Amino acid sequence: MRKSKQYVIDDLSMKESWRLFKIMSEIVDGFDTMSEIGPAVSIFGSARVPQDDPLYLQTENLARLLTKSGYSVITGGGPGLMEAANKGCYEENGESIGLHIHLPFEQHTNHYLTVQSDYNYFFIRKVMFIKYALAYIAMPGGYGTLDELSEALVLIQTKRIKPFPIILMGTEFWDGLIDWFKDRLVANGYCDEENLNLFHVTDSPEEAVAHIKKHVII
Repeated sequence: MRKSKQYVIDDLSMKESWRLFKIMSEIVDGFDTMSEIGPAVSIFGSARVPQDDPLYLQTENLARLLTKSGYSVITGGGPGLMEAANKGCYEENGESIGLHIHLPFEQHTNHYLTVQSDYNYFFIRKVMFIKYALAYIAMPGGYGTLDELSEALVLIQTKRIKPFPIILMGTEFWDGLIDWFKDRLVANGYCDEENLNLFHVTDSPEEAVAHIKKHVII
């Protein structure tokens, strides 16, 4: 029994070791694909927003403005607001990048990509979003959007990366979360009040682009 158990441990250890090579190859491939893109802004948002939704049109317009200002656009490469951002950039002849994650449901690439980079691991994909973006824009979205937003806030708060603009688009959507930050995190001493300055909230695509241009020189 002891010998059999040892074989199981060794087999598991071997599988984990080989997985490291898969992880490394995915990182290298991501770096190779992304290394030559221009100054870029990462845009996040729900994959479930239809094309006739005002949020879709707003996201598309935002991406157009960013592209006209000289920025490439990075999204998750999927449908919904990711598609809207890629579409706005693509139709302005910009560099429209999709970091595609392989999922068993929901996630397929949109048709507005000039650069596609594929991932099996969320954590590697998040590295690419951070490493190759000069700013983050979070449109309304679900857990994935909150995950990307939280990652950036933590890295800036803990000084693991240099600060860059983080914009939350949609005051009505984000106000409840910001109030919770104030009433629960700051009020209980879990977060410094100055950390609320790590992001900027607006409803205006023009204001969002102006805020980025104010803090990022290209």
